[in-house]
Amino acid sequence: MSTAKQPCVCVLMGSPSDHETMQHCINTLQALGIKTFVKIASAHRTPEQVITQITQADQNDCRAFIAAAGLAAHLAGMVAAHTQTPVIGVPLKAELDGLDALLSTVQMPAGCPVACMAIGKAGAINAAILAAQMIASTEPAVAEQLLTFKQKTQASRTKKADEIHARYAHDTAT
Repeated sequence: MSTAKQPCVCVLMGSPSDHETMQHCINTLQALGIKTFVKIASAHRTPEQVITQITQADQNDCRAFIAAAGLAAHLAGMVAAHTQTPVIGVPLKAELDGLDALLSTVQMPAGCPVACMAIGKAGAINAAILAAQMIASTEPAVAEQLLTFKQKTQASRTKKADEIHARYAHDTAT
């Protein structure tokens, strides 16, 4: 029996209201078979909890942090300042359609990198896929899950496109 810990991803949200969007990230990680820890802790309101979550995740073979927040969105930067583990930021819509959160996430100072995704649902899903790609480089099982996931996604898109093409095929002169 192996004593190696299963690699995981820690998803941190600044507020319970972030869960609606980040559920897409969590679902994607689970579909990829990646162990996921989900925590809510605010960079501004509960900074001690953020540091505790970072420490616990690092002790549990966390391979990536995904930090989601709106407004000032300092969560990803705070996480990056306290760990050597890669951090992926997901800006969320709050004010200014999420542009405030996007700028807060993407404008990190040199030496404190955060990979910044798109605002909202697409960013949440892409954060999960990027985390899986990071893990896949050393975990063959995750690499296989990722390949299968991408093949299913491509097949679904192709099927939907074919259905639309078929619906309008009679309008096309051949």
